[in-house]
Amino acid sequence: MSSKKKDNKNTGEKMDRKEEKVQEEVVAESMDDIEASAEEDVKEEKTEEDSAQDLVAQLQDQNKALSEQVADLKDRLVRTVADTENYKKRLLRDKEEAVKYANTALVKDLIGPLDDFSRAIDAASQSNNFEALKEGVKMIEDRLYSLLKTNWGLEVIEENNVPFNPDEHEACLMEEVEGLKEDTVTMMLQKGYKLNGRVIRPAKVKVGRAKS
Repeated sequence: MSSKKKDNKNTGEKMDRKEEKVQEEVVAESMDDIEASAEEDVKEEKTEEDSAQDLVAQLQDQNKALSEQVADLKDRLVRTVADTENYKKRLLRDKEEAVKYANTALVKDLIGPLDDFSRAIDAASQSNNFEALKEGVKMIEDRLYSLLKTNWGLEVIEENNVPFNPDEHEACLMEEVEGLKEDTVTMMLQKGYKLNGRVIRPAKVKVGRAKS
């Protein structure tokens, strides 16, 4: 073989080896890239998995906290409802007691005049002095009216010869009377009463009307 051919052959072999080396390097780089990409994918998957686990754990903690809060609120609600019911029952009892004993002070005020009536009756049974009995009863009446007026605001409607007032008087009889310019109470048939300015029983009266 000539020297020139031999050189060409060597050169070809070198080039082939060089190409093979380049190919090997390219393949190696490709494999490195694939492995790196795979590692990145694994890392990303692991990161996503960790994030999902963290989110699940966080949601579980929140759910537990909310469940405890709901249980606490339910317990408070039950206690509040029970306290409210007990408060209503207590108010009802207090109201019933207040209504039941609302007139205690009035009854206490009336006990004194009642005692006076009892003493007057006893005195009348032992004596025929009816004038003294009359005076005693009149004193008891005056005391009773004074007590009810002073302590309880009771007013008596009993005046005659006053203008007829339909808010205070109930006309039971009527007659025409000379000289009257307006309807006038001419006779008291039954006393009326006002309590602190409010009529609780109108007086029954006879009314005189001006002649037409």
